[in-house]
Amino acid sequence: MRRPNPSTDSESGAAVLEFILVGLVLLVPLVYLVITLGSIQGQSLGAEAGARHIARAIALSSDSDEARDRTDRILAAVVEEYGIDDSAVEIALHCRPASADCPSAGATVVVTVRTSVSLPLVPPVLGLDRIASVPVEASSAQKVSRFWGVGS
Repeated sequence: MRRPNPSTDSESGAAVLEFILVGLVLLVPLVYLVITLGSIQGQSLGAEAGARHIARAIALSSDSDEARDRTDRILAAVVEEYGIDDSAVEIALHCRPASADCPSAGATVVVTVRTSVSLPLVPPVLGLDRIASVPVEASSAQKVSRFWGVGS
């Protein structure tokens, strides 16, 4: 049986080069995707936790001043815990049924927390970091006690 001559074989050593090249072409986007999805998941968990805890704090407060104070403390804790950009966080509060005062006794408080997640490794040149961002929103509803606002 005749052995191939390495000096005439044109495919010699190409497998290693192809493996490295294909590995990099497939691995780099996959790693970027994992990092991006992890970042989006973390921010969405933070938005959900913020909405849920703020709604509960408002519903369990005795008056609007205490509710506002609790909301500020909870939002600061969630922003710090989940690494959310505090300038990108928006909170919307409305009650069902709609009334002049929100929150009010017996109403259902709906808290919505919105933020946006900038994609990793996107430079802030020409506003690309704002364009390449994913909006994240979470809502939570909580029933307010019918004794809310009554002095204790």
